Amino acid sequence: MTATRIPAEHLGAALEPRVREHLSASGAARVRDLARTKRGFATETYLFTVEDESGSTPLVLRRPPDLSLFPDYDLLRQVLVMRRLAGTGLPVPEVAWLERGDNPLGSPYFVMHRLDGQAPSDYPSYHAAGNYFEATPEQRARMWWGCVDTIATVNQLDWRALGLDFLAFPRHGTGVVEQGVNYLEGALRWACEGDPPETYRRAVAYLRDNLHEPERPCLCWGDARMSNILYDRDFQVRGVLDWEIAHLGAPESDLAWLLFLDWACSEYEGHPPLPGTPTREETIAHYEKHTGYQVRDLEYQEIFSAALLSIPLLRMTHRVQLPPEMNITGFCTARIEQLLN
Repeated sequence: MTATRIPAEHLGAALEPRVREHLSASGAARVRDLARTKRGFATETYLFTVEDESGSTPLVLRRPPDLSLFPDYDLLRQVLVMRRLAGTGLPVPEVAWLERGDNPLGSPYFVMHRLDGQAPSDYPSYHAAGNYFEATPEQRARMWWGCVDTIATVNQLDWRALGLDFLAFPRHGTGVVEQGVNYLEGALRWACEGDPPETYRRAVAYLRDNLHEPERPCLCWGDARMSNILYDRDFQVRGVLDWEIAHLGAPESDLAWLLFLDWACSEYEGHPPLPGTPTREETIAHYEKHTGYQVRDLEYQEIFSAALLSIPLLRMTHRVQLPPEMNITGFCTARIEQLLN
């Protein structure tokens, strides 16, 4: 790529010619109110509006960060997932266009249409602020079950018929769990540019020693959590976001990710889940009823989830050289140690 990566303050002007090419026949179309969101860190996300004679169109731009946080990050992967899920009934964003080569923004990016709705808070956690925090216990339960039902729906999709075979990693092994563990080990070494901390070496050893393959590999959302759901005013699901780490895996994978991150933003932070939040046992039972699948080895997948989420955090810690007191991997380490002991 020959173009220089455009800083955030110049993105709007650089984007306008492409907006007119892809979305508007009007040479007067303008990009307005472009601003970076606080959500996520593996991808830079910007909200903006296009205005022309026909009115206003709310859009989203996503591009990789300056520092790559995963060894195999590819915008095409998440774009293909969203496009192939478009006809399934899942409310995924509609992708307008993707640019991977030389372009005025100086980096790969894609633009998608913005969905209505509000996501639960990331920072501070939804147990401490935002629409989940402000909801009644009954409304919180509705939001939680909406997320679990979304996970169940994703896991039951026919990924072969949808053309999602490319989400497998055959170069890392034969079965989907083996592929995941081998990928994890290599990615941890990449993030740390050498051996990862002892907790993560123990996690990989445990995952390898207890390796098992599911009878029915399924499509996994990857970043399956409350904060990646958009809810309407009636607390119903209106959008399912962030498909960067979608993969083929065990049916327990997404459920483990949800429960691990809910633990991290409640118990780990020193306060109990808010009233109305279903328990771990209730969540498992609900998922089993929805899918007809008996959940097994959930803690195995939680260990995998905590280690996988540590990859971008260890990468930032190593490359940015954060001070020792800024331990951004603390919740991952604590959960792995808790489950291994």
